[in-house]
Amino acid sequence: MAGCRSTEVRTPIFSGENYDVWRIKMVTIFKSLGLWSLVEKGISTSDSKKKTIKVKESSDEEADAEMIAVLMKDAKALGIIQNAVSDQIFPRIANADSSKMAWNLLYSEYHGGDQVRSVKLQNLRRKFEYMRMREGDQLTAYLTRLNELINQMKTFGEVLSNERLVQKVLISLSRVYDSICLVIENTKSLETIELHEVIAIFKSQEQHFDMHNVDIAEKAFGSFLVDTKGQNKNSTQTGSTKSQKNWKSNNKP
Repeated sequence: MAGCRSTEVRTPIFSGENYDVWRIKMVTIFKSLGLWSLVEKGISTSDSKKKTIKVKESSDEEADAEMIAVLMKDAKALGIIQNAVSDQIFPRIANADSSKMAWNLLYSEYHGGDQVRSVKLQNLRRKFEYMRMREGDQLTAYLTRLNELINQMKTFGEVLSNERLVQKVLISLSRVYDSICLVIENTKSLETIELHEVIAIFKSQEQHFDMHNVDIAEKAFGSFLVDTKGQNKNSTQTGSTKSQKNWKSNNKP
């Protein structure tokens, strides 16, 4: 099911996994469209009274217009939610007649209680502690995985300090970066250096590694070409010599 096009914002599709990440993205979208208060709190009591006004005082055009505007905004928010879930999840909110009802149904089923969230957070903490960069991994790929884990922890209320994140990066990279880690630890204050500064240093070093590998490859290829030419030349000379010998042997008196 595609994201909602009418909002001009590409909505993430929730398929049953990573609900908390999806929820954060959706809240941002609703806030940008001025719909979050309606989704979070629902139609207010005063708006509900306007429904009665429409029945009893249908001549009150101003009240009718305001009520219709509120209901249209709620329908818009409900449509966004419906279009932001997969076909497998949609039946769970198919009978919801307001954005708040649909939102709360998903929240109650996938957000989990305090105990469930505590268990999930503990598992994320464990993954964070044991995460290491494997030999042969690309630095950017590893940092992306680490950042995704950190963001998941944030969704459960766990915010790690900058110093803790810097320490994690320094102790979890592969051995090829040991010398750089040692320099940073001996020349920088881990309490004040920002994580993005550390990452910039390592990425610069990774580029140096890549350039070095390219130089080695080019030299190896150049040597291969030289050896190939030499072999071809020797082969030609040997073949010529053999031909001369055979010619002399055949024409010997």
